[in-house]
Amino acid sequence: MELSPRQRRAVFAAVVIALAALGYYLVVPAAAHSRGSAQNAASTPPSTPSAAATEQTQAAAPTVQASAAADGPNIYAWLPFTQQNLAAAAAVAVRFSVDYNTFTYTESAAAYVGAMGDLVTGQLAGTLRAVYQTPGVAKLRTSQKQVSSGTAAIDALRAFGPSSMTFIVTAGQRLVTSHGTSHGSTQYAVTVTGSGGGWQVSDIELESAGNS
Repeated sequence: MELSPRQRRAVFAAVVIALAALGYYLVVPAAAHSRGSAQNAASTPPSTPSAAATEQTQAAAPTVQASAAADGPNIYAWLPFTQQNLAAAAAVAVRFSVDYNTFTYTESAAAYVGAMGDLVTGQLAGTLRAVYQTPGVAKLRTSQKQVSSGTAAIDALRAFGPSSMTFIVTAGQRLVTSHGTSHGSTQYAVTVTGSGGGWQVSDIELESAGNS
């Protein structure tokens, strides 16, 4: 159905409100991700994914309370997803982005990707394993004794459809090495696919790549 300019503005406002709510419900808990907290300092022994981390990954996404004015139209009637679907997809994007920047130099590629559990598709899991064990990258990580912990915050919803949503995520990183500690952040476009509570990350790329 073709939306009028007024309807498109209303849809945009609803998405902004929903993402603001997600910032409270999803971003703050993700910053304290159980796997990341175990690696906050280089002196902390690395460990395999804990049961708590697994339970967090499988936890049901919170409901986002975002709607139009009481006397206004039902915005979500114009969208190909519900409030619950948006919250579930966003939760997966945030948790994955935290895990993406959480690793230790003693960790194998299989352990690194395995900690993500079912947050990622099989195809993306294979790509991440290959990148993680790239000789030059792996050698630098080991020689510098890198220990990284991640954070994540959703900035925007770039694109969406009935079974796909692409979020712009700022992924933060606290990196401890033999040379000291540094902090940085990078914006990524994280695409999740699926439906209902079965969302998985299928792609990640630099946010700027989608604007080229």
